[in-house]
Amino acid sequence: MQALMGLDLGTKTIGVAVSDSFQSVATPLETIKRKKFGVDAARLVELIDQRSIGGLVLGLPRNMDGSEGSRAQSTRAFARNLSQLIAIPIGFWDERLSTVAAERALLEADTTRKRRAEVIDHVAASYILQGLLDRLGHLRNAT
Repeated sequence: MQALMGLDLGTKTIGVAVSDSFQSVATPLETIKRKKFGVDAARLVELIDQRSIGGLVLGLPRNMDGSEGSRAQSTRAFARNLSQLIAIPIGFWDERLSTVAAERALLEADTTRKRRAEVIDHVAASYILQGLLDRLGHLRNAT
């Protein structure tokens, strides 16, 4: 098995998390300050190559009623563009409340406001990725 990468795509930043090669634990990695698609994609491709990533999951920002709005469309467009540059599968994971969960965990860890602002995006990416990893683990154990 290969490691997976999770992304929390925001308008100003991209939170990045990676899994271990056993696909059991997600770890926050970094937050990329968004510039242009080409620059952002180049950094992601670099990370994918460095870490031998086997698949990518993007948080899909659905509305609370389950519908998809403009942010979800933007995420899907980003994935389509990125798929032209990489040869690994790209999937989506419902990211509703992932940032809320990340914020709560950081508050419980008594993280300063400044530090929370610095890490919230890649911690949210790890929540997205961990959700997928837990689901994959459940499916593997069910067979």
